[in-house]
Formats: sequence, C-alpha cells, structure tokens
Amino acid sequence: MTNQKFQIALVDDHKLFRSGIASLINQLDNYTVLFEASNGNELITRFSNVNPPHIVVLDINMPEMDGFLTTQWLKKNAPDTRIIILSMYQDAEKVLSMVKLGVHGYLLKDSEPEEFEKALREVTNGELYYPSFVTRHLVESYSKPDINVKLNTREVEFLKLVGTEMTYKEIADKMNISVRTVDGYRDQLFEKLQVKSRVGLVIYAIKNNLMQL
Repeated sequence: MTNQKFQIALVDDHKLFRSGIASLINQLDNYTVLFEASNGNELITRFSNVNPPHIVVLDINMPEMDGFLTTQWLKKNAPDTRIIILSMYQDAEKVLSMVKLGVHGYLLKDSEPEEFEKALREVTNGELYYPSFVTRHLVESYSKPDINVKLNTREVEFLKLVGTEMTYKEIADKMNISVRTVDGYRDQLFEKLQVKSRVGLVIYAIKNNLMQL
C-alpha cells in the first residue's frame, strides 16, 4: 500500500465554494490540496513557489485570467499536470472549447461528491472523465463518417475496446498483445485519425458505427 498523496491545486474565484471542495478533497485518502487560487494569474504566481501539482481543478469563468487562458498556460508550462474543469456551464460551445484544449475531465458544480471522487480517481490513473452531456456534445459536433480512412482488422478491434471502461492494460490482455503494442496502435491511430486523446478515438468509433453509446 502506498502513502503517496496526489497534490491538487484549486482555482476558483468563489472562496466559499473553493473551501468546500478543499475540505472534500482533504477527506479523501490519496489526495491533498497543495494550494488554492482565485484565478489563473494567482495560479501562475503560486507555481513559482512549488512543484507542479498532479491535478488542477479549474473553473472557467474567473476574473483577470479565465479557465481558457489558464488551461492554455498549463498545457505549455506544466504539460504533466492534469486538468479537471469544474464549472456551471454545460453548453456545447464552452464544453467543446475546453475539450479541444485537452482537459482531462469536465464536471458540473452541482455534481455529487461521489462523481467528483470518481473523476479524480480516473484522471489520476491516466484516463479521461467526461460525463454523458460532454460525450453528446462531442458526438453531435461530428456529423459525417470518415470514408477515406482505411483501418485494418486489429485497429478496428482496438477501437471497439477503447470505447469500453477497460484500461489499456486490460485491452492488451483482451487482444493477447503487450501494452507496448497497444500503445503503438493508439499512437498510430492518433496520427491516422488526426485525434489527440482516447475520447477522440471513441468519437471516431461512434460516428463510423463501430460502437454505440
């Protein structure tokens, strides 16, 4: 059993809400709040004094430096830090903009504590956490199947498994191949399909009828 605590930074301009989330995180066994900030500028200032946190939990609508600009800064300056959006917004424009920037999770502020904990756990484990409304927006943003991309049998099999809750290790076991080979399938499909994440692979599989929601 490991005693490692995953460190989290909270960025939200509503102090009372932020304090509630901090209290929730500090009650979890494997997580601790490294620091809090009220906007992206304050986050950058705090970054100069500490090692980057494992996860940044980030609001979108903030004064001075909002969630969009903060995500762009994190992607450039702390690429190993994973990002979870915690927002009141669920409209397609804002959700898709954040997903395209490469955030690893997206939650609404009225989510249940159990869902928040699940999102932390999955993002910590290298997965993405997108609720059904995010997936819906993604699917609706793609209308036509890709008819010019040719996939072999093993790539199609891999794509179908990517759309399940299986980890890449479990997919490797299912396909009787090594994790390294699975990584190879993933990376070549990223390039072939022009996507950057597992959710991009899932969206491709859905819109080309390789799987269903």
